[in-house]
Amino acid sequence: MSGEPGLQTEPKEGVPEVTDTLEGFHKACERFAQAQGPLAADAERASGYRYGHEDWLVQFKRQGAGIVLFDPFALREAGADWEEFNQAIGSAVWILHDSLQDLPGFADLGMRPAGLYDTEVAARLLGLRHFGLAAVTEHYLNISLAKEHSAADWSYRPLPRDWRNYAALDVELLIELEAMLTADLIAAGKEEWARQEFEYRLAKGMGHQAQHPVPWMRISHFSKLNRDRLGQTVAKALWEERDRLAREYDIAPTLLLSDAAIIEAAQKKPRRGQDFRRIRSLNERVRIHMGTEQDKMFERYAPIQRQVKPSVWKRVIQEALNLPRDQWADQSTLQEEAASVNAPRSMKLWKERHPERYERLRRAKAIIGQIADDTHTPVDMVIKPQILRNLCWMDLTEGLDLPGFLREQGAREWQIGLVAESLSRGIM
Repeated sequence: MSGEPGLQTEPKEGVPEVTDTLEGFHKACERFAQAQGPLAADAERASGYRYGHEDWLVQFKRQGAGIVLFDPFALREAGADWEEFNQAIGSAVWILHDSLQDLPGFADLGMRPAGLYDTEVAARLLGLRHFGLAAVTEHYLNISLAKEHSAADWSYRPLPRDWRNYAALDVELLIELEAMLTADLIAAGKEEWARQEFEYRLAKGMGHQAQHPVPWMRISHFSKLNRDRLGQTVAKALWEERDRLAREYDIAPTLLLSDAAIIEAAQKKPRRGQDFRRIRSLNERVRIHMGTEQDKMFERYAPIQRQVKPSVWKRVIQEALNLPRDQWADQSTLQEEAASVNAPRSMKLWKERHPERYERLRRAKAIIGQIADDTHTPVDMVIKPQILRNLCWMDLTEGLDLPGFLREQGAREWQIGLVAESLSRGIM
């Protein structure tokens, strides 16, 4: 596309109201049943504000039916059955952008897409450097979408008109986008690759969502506590209490206590009251100032934040510090649990402690990089980096069934066919 992209500020058919009644749900399902072609789909959550990751708004478009915005919570209270929606959509392919963000929420509601087309995956397979929805829309349709409320608190009611407009624009152009992306995939000989990727993501997104085996180890900058077992013990205790309270009050955990505060407390280990008071992040309500309308959204949670007093964190820290050594977090156990899931990510660890494995990984990365260049495909689409690390972490033998290993790790057949032979020659 040439020239400056045109700005689309609203859907062509106008900004829809939210459907939140049983009567409205039935009518919308009838419209979708009478329409034709694929279904454009998207969802909005209240991440960063509420504890869970439920969908607070789901939006759909189908040619002949227009755009519909559904309020899942209100419809659940009204007695809506999403099986009625499934029947109305039938075997239509669902078009999503970055489908793994939205499919789990659709599954929780009871939706059952018969097929999937992911416009982000298609754009990445085609080698686009910028693959967000706005960037892909500009690239293919020369249209810039007016988008301003991606980080809004979608649990707020009633939804302002601007927010409804934002949500509707997310599905406004997906159907046209899919047609153009498909044409390019066919021209590039990557249509089958895309089909396998879509099938994989549909199964993964609609399946059981596995939880991290040690969730509190995902605290930002947790690595600062390496070899500090008592510090890890404090961090674990704070994370668990924060999570319990966040669940109880239905508020995002980081609005009660930031990850940075947890790490600081774990490093300083305040034993006396005056030491505790010196750590400001433990004694002040979490405030987020972005200079936008979001500030007002965060302030709506201030009453909940005030209910959790600093004394809660002080008590938790003291209890953790008073634990006997045999109840501290066990670094070796944590490493074993992490390693049982995946090979380590730290290249420093590979290089210093496992030089042979590091050299094998270096060669493997070079091979994958060359394949990526030859096929004009991003490296992490050719093969998932973690799969490559897991392969090179093993004690490889000539008898290894490399295609079988890659398949067990979740690689698709197109990926296996692309990389298995080269990897076998290069690192086995």
